[in-house]
Formats: sequence, structure tokens, C-alpha cells
Amino acid sequence: MKKFLILLLLIVSNTYAQEKFTITGVVKDAGSGETLIGVSIIEKSSSQGTVTNEYGFYSFTLPKGEHTIDISYLGYNNFTKKINLTKNTTLNIDLKENLESLDEVVISTYTEKVSIKKAEMSVNKMKVQTVKQIPAVLGEVDVIKSITTLPGVTTAGEGQSGFNVRGGAADQNLVLLDEATIYNTSHLFGLFSVINADAIKDLKLYKGGVPAKFGGRISSVLDIHQKDGNKYDFHGNGGIGLISSRLTLEGPIVKKKASFFLSGRRSYADLFIPLAMPDTDNTAYFYDLNTKINWEIDNHNKLYLSGYFGRDVFSFAESFINTYGNAVGNLRWNHVFNSQLFSNLSLIYSNYYYGLELDFVGFKWNSGLQNLNLQYDFTKYYNDNVSVNFGINSTFHQFNPGKIEPNNEDSGIIEDQLSKKHAIESGLYIDVEQKISDRIDLRYGLRLSAFARMGEKEKYIYNENGPVLYDEDLKIYEKATPIDTVAINVSKIQKTFLNLEPRFSIAYALTDDSSIKGSYQRMAQYLHLISNTQSPSPLDIWTPSGDYIKPQISDQIAVGYNKDFNGKYSLTAEVFGKTVQNRLDYVDGADLIAQEAIETVLLSGKARAYGLELMFKKELGKFNGWISYTLSKSEQKTAGRTPTEIGINNGNWYNTGYDKTHDVTILANYKASKRWNFNSNFTLQTGQPVTYPTGNYSYRGVSVPNYGKRNTFRLPAYHRLDVAATYKPKRYQNKKFKGEWVFSVYNIYNRQNWSSVLFGQDVETGQNKTERLSIFGVLPSITFNFKF
Repeated sequence: MKKFLILLLLIVSNTYAQEKFTITGVVKDAGSGETLIGVSIIEKSSSQGTVTNEYGFYSFTLPKGEHTIDISYLGYNNFTKKINLTKNTTLNIDLKENLESLDEVVISTYTEKVSIKKAEMSVNKMKVQTVKQIPAVLGEVDVIKSITTLPGVTTAGEGQSGFNVRGGAADQNLVLLDEATIYNTSHLFGLFSVINADAIKDLKLYKGGVPAKFGGRISSVLDIHQKDGNKYDFHGNGGIGLISSRLTLEGPIVKKKASFFLSGRRSYADLFIPLAMPDTDNTAYFYDLNTKINWEIDNHNKLYLSGYFGRDVFSFAESFINTYGNAVGNLRWNHVFNSQLFSNLSLIYSNYYYGLELDFVGFKWNSGLQNLNLQYDFTKYYNDNVSVNFGINSTFHQFNPGKIEPNNEDSGIIEDQLSKKHAIESGLYIDVEQKISDRIDLRYGLRLSAFARMGEKEKYIYNENGPVLYDEDLKIYEKATPIDTVAINVSKIQKTFLNLEPRFSIAYALTDDSSIKGSYQRMAQYLHLISNTQSPSPLDIWTPSGDYIKPQISDQIAVGYNKDFNGKYSLTAEVFGKTVQNRLDYVDGADLIAQEAIETVLLSGKARAYGLELMFKKELGKFNGWISYTLSKSEQKTAGRTPTEIGINNGNWYNTGYDKTHDVTILANYKASKRWNFNSNFTLQTGQPVTYPTGNYSYRGVSVPNYGKRNTFRLPAYHRLDVAATYKPKRYQNKKFKGEWVFSVYNIYNRQNWSSVLFGQDVETGQNKTERLSIFGVLPSITFNFKF
């Protein structure tokens, strides 16, 4: 026994005495110098590995000695490097894009094993090349619509903006473009996305297992990164379509050191409106601009300046003018302290603006939301088994509910500014990624979020602090009349909230090709989108938590199974359950437009969602794609505040407006030859819940519909098939200027999907009538894409 203990001590001491060194570096595209996100770096003999972060940086600790390193990334040639590790080493890698082979590059099975064993759950990554293959409305590639092909992600309906994740509302999604928040993701009221696919390098959707770095929303995080710009040569690309055109330019400012990126789009439907309706003076168009400058000062320091600006403009004979859009900017500094410590410091500005001018009424209306955010993030790589992410951020919010002013001298409108609201939202987090053994991988963290509602010019005071009254005789809710107003200096804090948000994920590898995973997360949301529509619209108003509106708190658990089949196919199955506290609900007949005392039409309830998600995927080869299926339920409940109150919907659970029991998507791509590529997308989902009249009554000769319980009925099932074909002419094959034609048909069998149901009255008979609204039938399109 004594000899055994001595031998064991010798083994342990020898193990700990073994010298280890760290390899660090950045992985780039060899042709452009663009950093690559999510590249797998694997030590061949041990099958241990890591991936590059959102800035292309990696750190990997190995024992002293000779090693063979495999580097692989989908769409690029594999790279193998032998290295004799005797000290901490910097290894920057340039990967060459695979352009010759008809088949996709076959990634080493080590890559799949890293993903299978990693405690990263409910996360979907999508390359921009995949996004561009999905057929879209009028040929306009749509990043937001592309993620709705994933399990657990839907839209409220045809032509509606935003997206819903795991039964959550659209305002519960955090959309980041180069770390800056985008508050409205749609152009033309939901027909197109504000995200220009030509400007995007990478996107990642977190449906669960959200890292502690992210906060402020309770359903999902869509993290989008823009391209940096080519550091070696000047290049351009663009496209000319039926409804819009786009142009992208990029190139070096200082070769191999600094570069610029510039990408713009504009629709031109407004140019054809006078041709179709020559007697009108109407217009409708959008435009946006993505920009970025990056400067690689040295191997340890990089500066980035990125921005986005977009606007939608609608007008009808100059009597109605509507303008809305986003503007964001981010100044970032990446710094590598040493081989094990990486940091990113960001100063971020976001602005959402909404403007309305009604000439026949004689007024202008302006509202919006601005914020300024300072955040500092660090990553500490202790060894190849442990890394720690930690950081701090603070955001100053300014909410403008609305300002009304006259637009001409004859207007009878009196200028009025609704009381602006201010708040400071802060977060402190730590997130640990730890590999316990070859089979067990953990990710756990904690976020401490704080929200301070600042003073305002005019705060309403209500009797017994109740902004909503209940009439027990009529059994209806009514607005309370303020008994007083007080002014609080904006520098004073009137209400604070503090929440601990734990996050935990675990992966257990059953074999090298399969694993089971589990996660739990708590998240807090302090901003609320005030809307009584199923999807966001420009008229909606963001408002902060305060005395009358509590922050939403969600708890979500998920369990999943992952299986890789020989590196060619993959299967993911997950079940989830989510509860939400303090979900806002609206009293019947709520008027939200220009509502200064918004708390008088709101009640606090709760929500829940649960479901099953399946995804079978084939990424490699001539024929690839995926099948996704979601079975889920999303409900909301607002009970009475006292035993005598009926609450909303009699205090019973009811379907949310975005509840979809079944949701199926089949996406298929086929590379027939070097010149022809074919794509298709089929979608089938349960119709969205709606509220129908269950009867009617006559009041002074007018027939008035009597509506039933909320969201008891449903629209018919939604389904459609889109197809597309891409042709690359031979004459562009070996030239610097390359072009391709994209032919697509949206809704090829002309399904008249119901978008909504309108209830009105027949002016001749006086009887109620119902009208069905469908947005799109069959829509063919053609686009010419080019690059040089």
C-alpha cells in the first residue's frame, strides 16, 4: 500500500510539473484579412480544442512538446500546422476560401465533437452565405426572416415585423448589430429587414443558455457582427432587384493595417408609384447605410468604428408623412494584455426615431428612444479547460413619448411635449466555461442587473397609488384620474430595481458523437414595448419600469439531445419550459396613441410557454439543408387584483397572439453544377390566434359586434412554398467582374394566407361584415448580383 501511494504521488507530481504553454492568435480570411468567428482549432492527438471569439481571437494551452494543430471552418480549406511548443507562442492563421470544389469542404469530425461536447445549448449559428440562399419576398434577402426557418422561432403573421422566440413577445428579443441595440428590425412595416445581408459577417441566435454577458431582454439574443472590410485590395459587390438595389465597397486605408467598409441600399417602389397612379402624389421607400473602419495598431491593439443609419418614408399627397428608423454607432478598442487575457472596451450609441406629420390636421408628431452605453468586457484563458468572461456595462436611456407641434401658421395645434423619461441600466457579470472531464463540460455565470428610474418633469400621483380603477357594477376597468402631479429632477432617482440573474448550462457526452445537455437561466427586462398589436409597429412606444410598471422576470429550463452522424448529418432535439412574471396586459378598449399616462390602461399578469423543438440538418455536399419542427404552447394570464375583480379574460389563461401549436420548415439547397444552384423553402404553421365577435347588439340603429374571449379563435393554417435558382454565366467565370442571376418565386402556388380579419359594417344594410386580408399571393422576382 505504501509503495502504491508513493507511485501515485510521483505520477501526480509529474503531471503537475509538466510544463504548459499557450498558443494565441487571430484567424483571418487570407483574401481579405477579415477575422473569422467560430473557427475550430483542434490538437489532433488529444482531440481537445477551442474556437475563435467574435473578434477572431483564440487562446489554447498545451503541454510542452510537439503538436499537430488542425484548423477548420465551413467553406474554407482545412489548415494543419505542426508546432514544437517550448514557450508561449503567437500563431496567426490565414485561411483560404474554398472556391474550386463543387462539394463543400468536409470538416474534420473533431469540429463536430467540439460542438457536441460544448455546454452551449439552444444556440443557432448561421453564415451569411446560408441566409442569401433562402428565397425571399421580391428577391430582397432578409436576415430576420431567415432565422424564422429555425425551430422555436416564428413571426406573428405575413407582413408583420419582429419575430417571436419560444413563445415570447417581439419586444423580448435583444437584437445587437456590432453590440448596438436595434429597436425596430423592419423596413416597410415588416415586409423587409433592416439588416443588409451584404454587410453581415456572422450571426448567432441564443434561444436559451444565454451567456451572462447579455441582459435586458428575456426571450432571446440575436448577436450580429458586421464585416470589417478588406485590408489587402479594393473590392465591391452589389445587386439590382425589382424593388431595391444595393452597393458595397471595401478596401484598405493602409494596406494590411486599416480598412473601410461601406454598404448601402435603397428601395425605389416610389419611382413606379406615379406610373401606376399618375393622379396621386404618394411615395413609399426605405434606405440604409452600414459603415465600418478598423485599424490594427499592432498585434495587441485594434480600433473599430462602426455605424448604421436607416430610414423609412411614407407620404400620401403630402397630407400624411411618416418617417421612422434606427441610427447606431460603436467605437471599440480590442486589447490583448497577454497570451491569456483579452479585453474589449466599447462606447455605443443607439437611437430609434418615429415622426408623423398630418397636414390636414396641422401638426407634427415626433417620438423616440436614445441610449448611450459604455461596456468593458474581459476574457481570461486560464488553461485549455477553464476560461472566464467578466465585465461591466452601464446604459443611459432617454425616452421621448412624443412631442406635438403645429406644422403651419394656420394650425390650431398648441405645441406640447409629453414628459420625457430617463433611466440608467447597469450590469456586472461573470461567466465561466469549464471542462470538467472529456465527457462533462460546464458553463455557469451570474449577472447582477440594476435599473434606476430617474426623475421627470411631470409624474402623476393617484389615490392609493392605483392608476387603474375597477367598476364592480359594470365589471370593467377604467382610467384613474390623477390627484396631483410632481416634478422630480432628472438627476434624482425615484425608483430602483436590483436582480440577480443566474445562468447554468451542462453538456454530458454519451459518446464522441452524441451528448445530452441542460440549461437554466433567469433574465430581467426593464424596458417595455407598449403595443396592442400582434407585432411591433412604428406607433408603438418604449417605456421604462418604474413605480407603476415592474420589470419582467423570466425563468427558463431546457433539456436537449445532440447527435452527429459521421460529420455529414446532425440531429438536435430540445424541450423547454419558461415562465414570465409581470407581463403587461391591456384593459379592454385601451387607447395607447399619445397616451401620456400609459399606466392607466395597463395591468400586470404572467405568461408561460413550453414546447419541443427538432432539427435535422445536412450541411455538406451538393444537396444540403434542414428540417425543423416545433410543437409549443404560449399563454398569458392576468387575474384580478382582488377577489371581486374579474381580471382580463375572466382571469383565465388565454393564447398569446403569437402562439403557434405546430411549425414546420423544410429548407433544401442543391448545387447542380458550377453555374446552377437551386433553393427551396416550405413553411407550414398553425394559424395565429384572433378574437372574433360572438354576437351583436343594436344601439340607436347601429349594429355593434360583441367580442368573445381573447384569442379563442384562429386564422386558417399558414403555408407556402418558395423556390429560387441562381445562374452564374460562363463569361464571368475567369474575370475580375463576376455576376450571377437569381430567379425566385415567393409563394409559388399562390396560397392566399390570411394576415388578419377586419370587422366592419355594410353601409347599405347596416349589418356587420367580415373581410379577410391577405398580403401576398405569388410573387416572382429577378435579381442581378455582381462583385468586382
